[in-house]
Amino acid sequence: MTDKITLENVSKSFGRKTVLDGLSLSVEKGQSLVIIGGSGSGKSVTLKCILGLIHPDRGSIKVDGRETVGLSGRERARMLSRFGMLFQGAALFDSLPVWENVAFGLIEGQGIRRKEARDRAVDTLAQVGLGADVGDLFPSELSGGMQKRVGLARAIATRPEIIFFDEPTTGLDPIMADVINDLIVKCVKDLGATTLSITHDMSSASKIADRIAMLYQGRMIWEGPAKDVWNSGNDYVDQFVHGRADGPIRMALRA
Repeated sequence: MTDKITLENVSKSFGRKTVLDGLSLSVEKGQSLVIIGGSGSGKSVTLKCILGLIHPDRGSIKVDGRETVGLSGRERARMLSRFGMLFQGAALFDSLPVWENVAFGLIEGQGIRRKEARDRAVDTLAQVGLGADVGDLFPSELSGGMQKRVGLARAIATRPEIIFFDEPTTGLDPIMADVINDLIVKCVKDLGATTLSITHDMSSASKIADRIAMLYQGRMIWEGPAKDVWNSGNDYVDQFVHGRADGPIRMALRA
């Protein structure tokens, strides 16, 4: 298989704090990789470095074999047009109705006329189990679960090659979280997209991942098939996935 995303020796510090410390990973075309790890392990910074929101201090980030670190504004915009993103809090535009939220990338990024964009938005809402009537509502009128579905619809509306999921089930009850996980699996399969997700929710990771990788103190300490994460043979991974207080991972507590 061909690697869609490749990170080699990526490092990033903020002042004296090293967040990524020589991180290397790859995601094959059509694969779903989920990065797990505790708060402060570097998951979000990894995602932001790939998206170009943060510039790494060192290292290489390639998409389809092409270096993306240092791309110009126009080149980066062209690359970003191939991406879809489901943000942690859905991050919908409060002032826009649902259909315009879903169609935002179609109208602003691809220049599609509003009538066609609306039709595609309604079709995409149907893919995540929402009726056409929801398109005329505003985000404030939706439940958390419905907002997350709209966020997913927006992420897939442009039919991206690569989709990023940032804590896709945060704030949802277990049943709605499972609904979102099922929708993610279905939508990604229908698109044939490559996906990179970050989460600390092991139920979500197990369901949506082909492979799972664990970050600890800015380094990749384990990677393997999703089914193997529960019996990884790695003490750090074992402690994290089973939620044990005792183990090599020590949480920093303030006095």
